[in-house]
Amino acid sequence: MRPAIAAIALLLAGVSPAPAQAPYTPGPLNISMPADWAQRFLNYSSIDNVERRIIRRFYVNPEALFAATPGAPLPNGTMIVMADHRARTGPDGALLRDIRGRLIPEPAPFLLSVQEKREGWGEGYPADIRNGNWEYARFNPDLTRQAGMDTAASMRACFTCHLGARAQQDFAFDFWDYTQSRPR
Repeated sequence: MRPAIAAIALLLAGVSPAPAQAPYTPGPLNISMPADWAQRFLNYSSIDNVERRIIRRFYVNPEALFAATPGAPLPNGTMIVMADHRARTGPDGALLRDIRGRLIPEPAPFLLSVQEKREGWGEGYPADIRNGNWEYARFNPDLTRQAGMDTAASMRACFTCHLGARAQQDFAFDFWDYTQSRPR
């Protein structure tokens, strides 16, 4: 069938033709931050960093959470968000803590770091930094990209840290650990 006739047949059948995808190019521009991430993604871990005076909250898309299997690589489509919150302080500058001794975060994060895995991603990176099929990106709280963080080179520190520390855990930190220990 000619392309135009095939497209009309698909539309009449109620099927939209898939849009042509641009070829994959390594870098953080592959990652789009979902507008509803804060409502839809699940918070599975939080870490207090007293020295930096921040709380890191970790979130994952629910599809990845339910598809993850202990001992297996994390599923394609996994998106992990690390939301950095400043710790609240008292009038004297001392860190405030809750009744469990945990730091109390400011309500809104000041930085969103994202790790996403898709089939075919990672191709084109040199072996000394490739993290399987993962890409990394950084966003501001309003979901705009953080200035200067729009090239593969700008994310090199993410690749290097995850490669050096977690190659055997599918290049993921807390979410890998969480999938290994959670009850099924």
